[in-house]
Amino acid sequence: MVIHSTFNIQRSTFNIEQLKARPAVMGILNITPDSFSDGGVHFDQSKAVHAALQMEEDGAAIIDIGGESTRPGAEPLAAQVEFDRVLPVIEQIRRRSAVPISIDTRNAAVAEEAIGAGADLVNDVSAMRYSAGMAAVVAKTGVPVILMHMRGEPATMQQFAVYDDVVTDVGRELSSMIDDAVEAGVDPGKILIDPGIGFAKTFDQNLELLARAHELTALGPVVIGASRKAFIGHLTGRPSGPDRAFGSLATVAAAQRAGAAIVRVHDVRATVDFLKVLLAIEARR
Repeated sequence: MVIHSTFNIQRSTFNIEQLKARPAVMGILNITPDSFSDGGVHFDQSKAVHAALQMEEDGAAIIDIGGESTRPGAEPLAAQVEFDRVLPVIEQIRRRSAVPISIDTRNAAVAEEAIGAGADLVNDVSAMRYSAGMAAVVAKTGVPVILMHMRGEPATMQQFAVYDDVVTDVGRELSSMIDDAVEAGVDPGKILIDPGIGFAKTFDQNLELLARAHELTALGPVVIGASRKAFIGHLTGRPSGPDRAFGSLATVAAAQRAGAAIVRVHDVRATVDFLKVLLAIEARR
């Protein structure tokens, strides 16, 4: 296990309450060779740190750092590999910036070390069901946590995309996940929810969730992560992830309309500019 060092950590002032006025932009930093859209782009640690600082300069309110691909069909990653990928990057960012950092992991040990290295919140695609110790880590450290809806595992999830009503069913299952987290000692005021666009969801179900995401806000602050996903490529005919950037902005508009707290995106500068104009127009209504 790689243990973080204790030099000059610049803690952020991340607060969920500050996110309610408008969608905060969370920049995606995948330190992987095989993520669906940008695998390998930031695999070099120095490039990853530079990219994070550039995202901050471009207006990202949070940097979401992950070392494991959870694309459809992905297999679990050994914890040591995940440690080696994410911890040095978090430490190097913390030497140079106090930007809020989210650790995108299902692994409790990785989450704990990342928080010690300077991460401010946990983004768990398994809603703390994959790793038995995750709820204890979140409760002990007191950091906010994003609980994402997914059925099954990344390798098998698409076979579970069967719902009576996808929004109602996802909402009910997220509510149960929240109850489990609170029962495990997690502060209910520090829980955010993510409907899991693209995770055990079909093309039509993804669109339905985006169209009706406002129905989920009663459960807590909502995070929408639809950036560059396959359903956008299906609609636009763009097979490449980066070529789906323009289509992704439509999902940002849907998230803003729904009252989402965070939009999780690859294209930070474009999203920040888009929201500045959209919100200026909305303010005139």
